[in-house]
Amino acid sequence: MTTFRLFFLFLSFQLMANSDFEKAEQLFQREKFSEAKVLFENFLKSNPNHTKTLEYLGDIAGKEKKWDEAISYYKKILVQFPKNADYHYKYGAVMGMKAKESNKFSALGLLGEIENSFLTAAKLDSKHISARWALVILYVELPSIVGGSETKAQQYANELMNLSKVDGFLAKGYIDEYFQRYDLAEVNLKKAHAIGNSITTYQKLYNLYQNKLKQPQKALELKKKFEK
Repeated sequence: MTTFRLFFLFLSFQLMANSDFEKAEQLFQREKFSEAKVLFENFLKSNPNHTKTLEYLGDIAGKEKKWDEAISYYKKILVQFPKNADYHYKYGAVMGMKAKESNKFSALGLLGEIENSFLTAAKLDSKHISARWALVILYVELPSIVGGSETKAQQYANELMNLSKVDGFLAKGYIDEYFQRYDLAEVNLKKAHAIGNSITTYQKLYNLYQNKLKQPQKALELKKKFEK
């Protein structure tokens, strides 16, 4: 076979592979994850280090709650891009989900890596909101004996405040609600809702009225006002 023919044969295979990737992306965007996964896996066979494909497969594994599989994909990406904040955050997030579904002994063994992933993401990207939210939740929910700290949680809530007032007030409201300071939580969640007026801010404040403060009338008034 001539070099000329070999070139066109190679080109046709490459175009077919690219077509698989594009179809897989479209399926992913339409949330047809199982179908997208098949095409991404096929594409990965001929492009084993394709970063975006590894990320998509990690995302799909996460959605399927296959934590070890997701961890494996994100690890491969981190080898390529050790200074990418998003990849450190995603890796920490699936590690965190694995820890939540593990026994206490196994979960304790993962905590250091989870914390380090979120801290690294926050350090690499001074505007990474998700990493700071993850640190707020981590430090609030962990017992103090294994590293939990309201002081640290408040530190990252303050950083969120500097990046996004809505996220800052939501984070402070979350901390207050967790420690059953419901009146303070109401103040912060009302501020978040006044700024954001979103389904998220509405739901957080509504749930506080309905389930924690036991004030169904306030919850009803909030609902009527939001629906308008």
